[in-house]
Parts: sequence; C-alpha cells; structure tokens
Amino acid sequence: MLHLWRRGGHACRVPPLVEGYTGVVKAPTSVLAANLRGDARVRVAAAGDVHCAPETSDAVLTAFDAIDCEADVVLLAGDLTTQGEPEQAEVLAEACRGMDTPVVAVLGNHDLHAGRADELTKVLRDAGIVVLDRSHTILGECGIGIAGTKGFVGGFRGLGLPDFGEPSLRAIYSETTAEVDALSDGLHEIALCPFRIALLHYAPVPETLHGEPPEIWTFLGSDRLAAPILEHRPDLVLHGHAHAGRLKAELDGVPVYNVSVPVMGQDFWLFELSAAAQAATAIH
Repeated sequence: MLHLWRRGGHACRVPPLVEGYTGVVKAPTSVLAANLRGDARVRVAAAGDVHCAPETSDAVLTAFDAIDCEADVVLLAGDLTTQGEPEQAEVLAEACRGMDTPVVAVLGNHDLHAGRADELTKVLRDAGIVVLDRSHTILGECGIGIAGTKGFVGGFRGLGLPDFGEPSLRAIYSETTAEVDALSDGLHEIALCPFRIALLHYAPVPETLHGEPPEIWTFLGSDRLAAPILEHRPDLVLHGHAHAGRLKAELDGVPVYNVSVPVMGQDFWLFELSAAAQAATAIH
C-alpha cells in the first residue's frame, strides 16, 4: 500500500491489461516479492528537475539538509542540472556529500546537453550518489530495489514514432528500445526485493502529461516504457521532465508519479510503502 502525507502543515520534504499501450506484456511477477515483505515499511523521498546550478546552491543545500534522515532513500528523477556541466553537478554533489540517507538518481535530457555526462556522473558518484544508467541497485538495509534508466521519447497510444523510414528516425526508436529493455532487465533483477521502484526521467504514461501541450507529448515520453512496468508491477514508478504535467496517475493499478519540482510545488514528495500491498497475479 502506498501512503502520502504532509507534516507540520506543509509537505514532508519536501483498460484490461492495459488497453491502448504498446509493447509485449507478460504475466506480472510481484507475488513472491510481496510474500517477502513481512510487516516492513519504508519511506521514499523523491524529486525531479532540481536543475542545480551555482546560483541555486544555497537553496539546494537547504533542501537536501532538510530531507536527510526523513526517509530511507532519496530518489532523483533526472534533470539534476541546468545544462549538464560538471560544475553544476558539483552543487548537487556538495549538498549530498555526507548525507546519512542514500541518494539514487538517473540523468535527464538537461544533464546530457553539454556532452559531458561521464564527467558529470563521476562528480556525483564521487559524492556518494548512486547514478543509475540502464541499471539497478538494491539497498539491502531497507529492502528497496530500484531499476533506473532515463527513458526516452516516442509518444503514446498509437501516435508514437514507428520503426520505419530515415535512419535518424529509426535511431530514435532504437534508443527507446534500449531504454525499455534496460528497464525490463532492471525490474527483473530486483524482482525478489520486498519493495521495488522504477525510476525514470521520461514519462511512461500520458496521464501525467496533462497540462503540457499535447503537440509535444511525443517528446515527453513513450508508452513503450509501460510494457515492463505492466509485466513486473513495481510498487512505485517515478518520473520527471513534464514541468507542467500532473502529479499522479495509475497504470493498471501501479502508481505513477510525476515528481518534477514545478509539478509538486515543493522540494520533495514523501511516499510510504508498506507490506499491506498485495500482488495481483501469481508468477507463471
């Protein structure tokens, strides 16, 4: 079961299977993980599109100092910087360096803009931030498995880019395919974790994009990312990128949140995952 709450008057840090979605969907695989939970309960703080830069360093330091120890993990859904420069990443690194709460992140399109993603990632990892790039991590002490990848573009519900035509267009389709495959592999690897989270930058559903011009939805995500989510049914899916979108949606009962800071209107959203959740379908 997923719980949200606010503290002290403000936020704490703050279709049958499924009609309209593209891709091959296998039977869900969440029963065994649910059986391993016991009476466990974990808290997750999440934010996307923090867009760190030297001029925002004081605000970033304040926000991350306030969230430390308020959750079992802090998850960052991409666009960690404004233009992808390592010195901008250093602002986030300084805020997270020495935190007691583990920080796990994926990159976003802004973080790739300068073409210095390797340098940026090194700055973050040197500060203790776990940066996931088509990979996963397991936090053993709290039993949280996180499958993380940027995701990519393509569109939704029959209006997406096809694998056809010019090589440049087919390359976009191929890039999204790699992201979908990585998400599927990561969710498979964390299948036995008591709590499982998919961490993305691009949206896997259109419902969290309402508020953005429909003409640009193709560039805000792809419903091809929904297929591994439907198959593995994680406890929580997080993304950012759509600054004018909506906070919350569901994908056949799986909660999906757009945790972009402009959408939340606060620094972090705090989730509680509890053992009360029950898997929908047995493993076959």
